[in-house]
Amino acid sequence: METASHVSTRTLPTLMDAPTPTFIPHHSPRLDVRWASSEEEVREAQSLRYRIFAGEMGAQLPSPSGALPELDIDRFDPFCDHLLVQAIVPGQEPRKMLVGTYRVLTPSAARRAGGFYTDTEFDLTPLTRLREHAVELGRSCVHPAWRSGVVIMALWSALGDYMRTHQLDTMIGCASVGLSDGGQTANNLWHSLRVDHLVAPQWQVRPHIALPLESKSTPPVAANRMADTPPLIKGYLRCGARLLGPPALDLAFNTADLPMMLQLEHLAPRYRKHFFGN
Repeated sequence: METASHVSTRTLPTLMDAPTPTFIPHHSPRLDVRWASSEEEVREAQSLRYRIFAGEMGAQLPSPSGALPELDIDRFDPFCDHLLVQAIVPGQEPRKMLVGTYRVLTPSAARRAGGFYTDTEFDLTPLTRLREHAVELGRSCVHPAWRSGVVIMALWSALGDYMRTHQLDTMIGCASVGLSDGGQTANNLWHSLRVDHLVAPQWQVRPHIALPLESKSTPPVAANRMADTPPLIKGYLRCGARLLGPPALDLAFNTADLPMMLQLEHLAPRYRKHFFGN
């Protein structure tokens, strides 16, 4: 959610140079879902993240000292598990192409890292008693040719297994909205979605640097509140996720970040099979 270490110098092509798939992604693609087990696989995830966040969204990504160029790397990466979805590209010599990734930070790993990434943007004090069983999802991204939903479903299925294996019951993270329009979309989303999707007052968190918000005296009627919601956020909300509070301003990524939480006890029945296969 956010919007999820080790590492070779091999990187994937840039967005502009990425080959057009020789197959149609939404027609029964062959996908390999796995957790990164080598430095090279984590590098590929960091490369995909860089191409999406910097190349597509215009983020100004800080680079740790000594880091290789065109990789999205931060201090949390070494503490995270990195989930990968690779497409099997057919041919005489089939190859794998990374098309989606999440990084996942468990409570014990967060203690070693000095907190969740979300702590850097929000005061999470109201969630204190939930943290021991909460996992943070972050750095989620999907290759632009693969945004039909099948990759997200594959990611969510693997996350469900992960939650069950680690005996975790809560997911937290940020859903990011670009600021190319000066923040109008993020402003409208907050005022629209808070009506039906905001957590109870005792769980609400506050941003350290808040996105300046315009007042909206008349929110859209219920039937239209989801109309302009980005697909990933819409998917989270339909699963049962809730907004934790107003958006934070992330200047480095040029985004407004909406804090979100999904407790498995509130997972919508129709989506349980995507997480747990039943």
